Amino acid sequence: MSKKFASQGDMAEKKISFTEIGKDLWAFTAEGDPNTGVIIGDDSVMIVEAQATPELANKVIEKVRSVTDKPISHLVLTHYHAVRVLGAAAYKAPTVIMSQKARSMVVERGAEDRESEFMRFPRLFMGYDDIAKVPPLTWPTTTFNDRMTVYLGKRRVDLRFVGRAHTAGDIVIHVPDANVMFTGDIVEYHSACYCGDGHFNDWPGTLEAIRSFDVEAIAPGRGDALVGKDMVNKALTATADFVSSTYKPVARIAQGGGSLKDAWDACRAECDPKFADYAIYEHCLPFNVARAYDEALGIDTPRIWTAQRDADMWAQLQG
Repeated sequence: MSKKFASQGDMAEKKISFTEIGKDLWAFTAEGDPNTGVIIGDDSVMIVEAQATPELANKVIEKVRSVTDKPISHLVLTHYHAVRVLGAAAYKAPTVIMSQKARSMVVERGAEDRESEFMRFPRLFMGYDDIAKVPPLTWPTTTFNDRMTVYLGKRRVDLRFVGRAHTAGDIVIHVPDANVMFTGDIVEYHSACYCGDGHFNDWPGTLEAIRSFDVEAIAPGRGDALVGKDMVNKALTATADFVSSTYKPVARIAQGGGSLKDAWDACRAECDPKFADYAIYEHCLPFNVARAYDEALGIDTPRIWTAQRDADMWAQLQG
């Protein structure tokens, strides 16, 4: 293959930042690696996104302990992807929350996703042996459909499903007293959106639903914390542009009877000039094109990725 598969060539350690984005609200970021959010309430802490392994989760916990000694009571997972959830055991949170749709996706495709993502992100899955000692998939203790409210003492935290985007089960977490949101991979900042399990036609509307909150800050799925309404709106617009710039050229080719490779070439022509310097761009692009091609042909539910399907598709498009 002319390019190393997915992120197998990305083995450099990333610089961690821990940014306060509102009162007692923190974003753990690492140069385009998956982010984690921290919400400190009156008597306990809620973590948003677990990281890929207990080893990585312990880096989050170390940062949390630098600002509070309150116990971690809740872990919220915005969706089912292994790179987000398999570090869950490290937090020892008694309550683990997902949307009901996200839980159903664990049931349907969680095992395949785990094996697929191990191959894609070797650096993020260092500490594999620790994962092997815990249950092979992360399961919630609590689920909801459209909305749920958790109180950390007097601090209110609203969990909402506002539309399909990165997956069918994505949720956002809004802290009203600070007007701050944690969006998972619905929003990215200077990082490619992974759309391999996405819903291109729904995603822009979901971003507009987030914009309607008019929040002061967002912790996105990847990239720097977004502090201030100007930065928030720029990131929402850029994410929408990435999604539409990926889908439209692929849909034009697919609906005109062209091949997946033709769609790949059309997508690159549109996206490379704008997004080639984004984190994990080369990693995401083949998966994004494959999913956009399917959606353009009327396949509403994303096909399940397996390690073998990953390798075959990569060889076809990036080989």
